[in-house]
Amino acid sequence: MKFNYIYLILLLLTGITGFSQSAKVKGVILNAYDQAVSDVTVSAGNVSTTSNSNGFYILDVKADQVIVISYMHVGYQTIKVQERLEVNEDKEINIRLTDTSEQMAELIIDNSDNERASGQVMISPTVIRRIPGANAGVENILKTLPGVYSNNELSTQYAVRGGNYDENLVYVNEIEVYRPFLIRSGQQEGLSFTNTSMLQSVNFSAGGFQAKYGDKLSSVLDMQYRNPTKFKAQLEASMLGGGATVDLVSPNQKWSAIAGIRYRNNALLVKTQDVDIDYRPQYLDFQSIINFNASSKWQWSFLGSVSGNIYDYKPVFGRTDFGTAANPLSMVIQYDGRELDKYQTYFGALKSTFKASENNTYKFIASAYHAKEQEYYDILGQYSIGEVDNNLGSDTYGQVLYPRGVASQLNHGRNDYDALIVSGEIKAQHKIKDNEIEWGVRYVSEDIRDRLVEWEVVDSAGFAITPPIGGSKNNQPYDPYYGPLAPYQNVRATNNATINRANAYLQWSRRTNIGENEIWLNAGLRAHQWIVTANDEKGKAQMVVSPRFQVAIKPNWEKDMIFRLSGGWYHQPPTYREIRAMDGTLNKDVKAQESIHLVLSNDYSFKIKSTPFKLTTDVYYKDLSNVNVYTLENVRIRYMADNNAEAYVYGADIRLNGEIVPGTESWLSFGYLKTEENYNDRGYIARPTDQRLKFGLMFQDYMPAIPNLKMYLNLVYNTGLPGGSPSYADPYDYQLRLNDYKRADAGFSYVFKDESIQTERNWLKNFEEVSLGFEIFNLFNNANAITNTWVRDVYSKSMYGIPNRMTMRTFNVKLNFRM
Repeated sequence: MKFNYIYLILLLLTGITGFSQSAKVKGVILNAYDQAVSDVTVSAGNVSTTSNSNGFYILDVKADQVIVISYMHVGYQTIKVQERLEVNEDKEINIRLTDTSEQMAELIIDNSDNERASGQVMISPTVIRRIPGANAGVENILKTLPGVYSNNELSTQYAVRGGNYDENLVYVNEIEVYRPFLIRSGQQEGLSFTNTSMLQSVNFSAGGFQAKYGDKLSSVLDMQYRNPTKFKAQLEASMLGGGATVDLVSPNQKWSAIAGIRYRNNALLVKTQDVDIDYRPQYLDFQSIINFNASSKWQWSFLGSVSGNIYDYKPVFGRTDFGTAANPLSMVIQYDGRELDKYQTYFGALKSTFKASENNTYKFIASAYHAKEQEYYDILGQYSIGEVDNNLGSDTYGQVLYPRGVASQLNHGRNDYDALIVSGEIKAQHKIKDNEIEWGVRYVSEDIRDRLVEWEVVDSAGFAITPPIGGSKNNQPYDPYYGPLAPYQNVRATNNATINRANAYLQWSRRTNIGENEIWLNAGLRAHQWIVTANDEKGKAQMVVSPRFQVAIKPNWEKDMIFRLSGGWYHQPPTYREIRAMDGTLNKDVKAQESIHLVLSNDYSFKIKSTPFKLTTDVYYKDLSNVNVYTLENVRIRYMADNNAEAYVYGADIRLNGEIVPGTESWLSFGYLKTEENYNDRGYIARPTDQRLKFGLMFQDYMPAIPNLKMYLNLVYNTGLPGGSPSYADPYDYQLRLNDYKRADAGFSYVFKDESIQTERNWLKNFEEVSLGFEIFNLFNNANAITNTWVRDVYSKSMYGIPNRMTMRTFNVKLNFRM
């Protein structure tokens, strides 16, 4: 009997010990479209469970040993995750099921071949969040990619492969978002729409994109906000502003939400320019996405955003040095007046996803966008040009001597813009054996109220400048001027416009094999019909059809290569900006710009020693017709609105990326392009976005001796763009270029804790990441210019190009908490 008691005690102790040597795994299982997948068998050894209708699962596993957790479901490939858990550890592993081959990896299964075949660049949200920039965010990273151009660090706008800022599609959760209308300079913008703290994935295509994307000529930026699976919080603060983001999830996993608020103040950057100003900007933004998993078949989400930007600008004094070392000159300006701009946007979108079966999914999207913008300014600049004393021993060294003339420039504006854009859309995806069919229909109604009042008077160092269009001939200072005095620029217009659009697309995709070679095929067709009513006059209904295709092949070679050919006949039906001519009048019958686009690409993945690299090469050609000629004033685009031009673009892009430092992605990019236009058969000249050479570098590193100390470098070099000539000049007479744009931003971050650096400090135990950063913007203090101001001197009979310089070297401190 005593033996039996001893045996029983030992048995209980063994059971208790066995119980204590366990751990727990839980998470949410989604498919490639972020939909919950139920009835997935999750097993580890001889224990198993299944996911519920919300995709949630929980499984007890053995601790202190390597285990393999399998996720199996009919219609999806099996996924295996290898883990070693501590005793009583409660670990969350979220899985995305795809049609990729079986992997041994955690969290997100590799789907890179499909992305490579479609020609999209995948950008990690972590990289976006960490890389420094004067306007940090998605656009900051895009500007390091080949074929993407920007010479304005204060702006989130970018041009792609010879296009302009209006030729880029931007989606968040499959919902199209819009750029501001009245914004004319980068320092007015404040915040990009995208809240980087809410991002899950970012895909970018610089051309040859599929028919499911909209009707633009240049690029697609496709972003997804994440679907939260547990409580998280993030706080960022810097000398430029800050933000807070929180992830919320209900206990039953049916409800989840992300809410984020951001504040931005560009005063630190703007005050490094040549102008002494009283600058009080306020940029505030709130975004939220709410998700509801009604069942395994129905999911709902709401994306909302409210933003308010107030730009209060009062210049006081400015000095710009130019000329040569032997003959230094300076322009000194005394300002009077003020600019007060307000930009308010309200955006809401409701999206519902219905999974009728494993192979049939339907999506319903309704959105509304309301923009209220006002731009009011009266600024008088009185300036003089003089020689600078460059005698080192002089008491007046560096001062402006011998003024050559005094001049003035008065700018007045009272601009108001009110736009309401409402849309409804149905999309569907069908899998039929190895084929995938996607289609969609969308209706958009745009209601716009616009008042434009701008005039400018220029007295250029002793004489008045007459209007560039329609003015009397003015040959001063060579001949006296006897014509009437008139504002150099005078535009007045009040417009009411409505644009109703209906568009649809149908595309087919297939992944198959030819022999031992993998091949991806995609073909699609878009149709777009629109009609413009301008000031109660109805235009004619217009319609365009856009066929598009993609072919990719991965040969069965030892070398990992994919070759792509993509293109199509792309159209861009006009927006309100494109139908408003430079004099403010509306041309309701402006046609869609057209582009026959071909892209030939190669992706080559390889290793040097044990370091993985990928080399991507693209060559492209665009033949454009019905071109709507435009001019660029900083970031404002003004169109001729007449379709009286043709153009072409050709170029090549090269990008090499890899983990030069293990665990961190870096890349080097190079691009060349040439684009010219022919307006009214006058001959071909460079377009405003004729960039020519582009070099970009994004590099991450850390100190092996101090792994907590990390370094980030963001470098961009662009050759000069056309735009160095006077704004009133005929571009066929002046093809001057701006100086090259050179910019380097560096960041140094001490990481107390993140996914690769753990610590035993008690105050950090509740945080996933804590870091303190120091950033240097414009590391080499390059004096980049966005435009030139041209001044003619009546005494010396000379014309001077005064550069309008961007920001100089600036320092910033940034603090980041994530939990």
